[in-house]
Amino acid sequence: QVQLVESGGGLVQAGGSLRLSCAASGRTFSRNYMGWFRQAPGKEREFVAAITWSSADTYYVDSVKGRFTISRDHAKNTVYLQMNSLKPEDTAVYHCAADRGLTTNQVMRLSAYGYWGQGTQVTVSS
Repeated sequence: QVQLVESGGGLVQAGGSLRLSCAASGRTFSRNYMGWFRQAPGKEREFVAAITWSSADTYYVDSVKGRFTISRDHAKNTVYLQMNSLKPEDTAVYHCAADRGLTTNQVMRLSAYGYWGQGTQVTVSS
């Protein structure tokens, strides 16, 4: 089992920044992908960003490219999501996800990830 715990959410004004953290514990994979997804009220959960654990390849949804940066700290088993230039439409619950052996075509798919955190609320005011 893998346990994922997110932190760092909060209320911020438009144009501001937040850094989310996802700490992994339990059974950690040497070749796992880590991803961030978000779910706004009344909407489906959507892909935001992903990173490979070993090679630091990164993937982003178009709407956050240039504003968000995903990174990881191997020593701390932690993945981060630095969010800059936040917009009201970024308001959502952000969830961390993990799994191994994903292909490039799978990294943006919610169904590809078997381990999920509880989420952290991000609210961006206008």
